Amino acid sequence: MFQHVKHTDAIVKPLVLLLILFSISYIVSRTASALPAAAPASGTANSYSTNFSHAENPISESGKWISGKKAGLDWADVRVLQGFVFGTEIGGNRPELEKYDDSTALLTGTWGPNQTAEAKVHRTNKDDDRVYEEVELRLRSSLSAHNCTGYEVMFRCSKSPKAYCNIARWDGILGAFMMLKENHGSQYGVADGDVVKASIKGDTITVWINGVEITQARDYLFTKGNPGIGFYIEGTTGVDNQYGFSSFSASSE
Repeated sequence: MFQHVKHTDAIVKPLVLLLILFSISYIVSRTASALPAAAPASGTANSYSTNFSHAENPISESGKWISGKKAGLDWADVRVLQGFVFGTEIGGNRPELEKYDDSTALLTGTWGPNQTAEAKVHRTNKDDDRVYEEVELRLRSSLSAHNCTGYEVMFRCSKSPKAYCNIARWDGILGAFMMLKENHGSQYGVADGDVVKASIKGDTITVWINGVEITQARDYLFTKGNPGIGFYIEGTTGVDNQYGFSSFSASSE
């Protein structure tokens, strides 16, 4: 009897298992056919342009911007004089982390992941390799209390051989960032009247100066966020209004 029972089980159990698998397959297929098809991911078209026509500290333009100190607490605000936007960072020679409180401003609203930002440089400063003054374009960025993420494209306001254009990723808390691409040389710096442009499409960031592509970098981490601007100073104080932007535009899809 014992062997007979084992022999019967050897036949019945596979049949039962087959029946169960068939039933599960039937239910899954019926359920899947009843669900609506997933909509393909789509971007959000948006655009904004400004010549910074009204003096403000910090920048707002009727709620179109949020600014570093006011919204992020740990970063400096961006200020507007008529026709000119610039940073308010202290500068000087401060320790690591503390000195990375770049003046930051991001556009509000909903923006698609494929973004372009463009600005015209205004600077009255003289080249001085002891001083670091940067204008910055931001892509897929976010700003909230003690948190700033996204991509930064920075241009040194200098045409000396020690000028640069770098691409960095901001990872949240003050001082948390990673360089994705570094380029050094006079061709990467900016002078008064230069037009800088950066775009991100998929995982590729592309940068131009005066319509000429100068560098690219790739990163997959941030897939959404807003465009914006920023400014950095190190090595001196009290000269924030010597460099900035006289116009800015952004678009997304």
